[in-house]
Amino acid sequence: MQTPRGSGRLPEAGTQRESTISELLVELANSSAALVRDELTLAKLEIWKKLSAFQSGLIAIAIGAVIGLIALITLCAAAVIALAAYVGAWQAALIVGTILALTAGVTVSVGLRRLKQTSLKLE
Repeated sequence: MQTPRGSGRLPEAGTQRESTISELLVELANSSAALVRDELTLAKLEIWKKLSAFQSGLIAIAIGAVIGLIALITLCAAAVIALAAYVGAWQAALIVGTILALTAGVTVSVGLRRLKQTSLKLE
């Protein structure tokens, strides 16, 4: 008995299996690429979230620093006014200004010394 062509014929032994394996490999590649894209998207979102929190912390520090500077200026003015009771106003301002300038100079000197000792080269 002969079977007509195209009806009831079984595919050759390795053809269906090879196409199935190749389809699975293509699907694996596509799924892997999608997984990598999703992981990158998730990582970007996490980084932006952390940067937002870091940014709000920096803003709070900057506001605190400005308020601290205003407080320091107010305390310096109070020191000048208090010292003006014993010497002239210009002399009190000169004394307080000199003390602040010396303090700033020492602080900058210490900072520069520390920077010169620091190496930014990677080891």
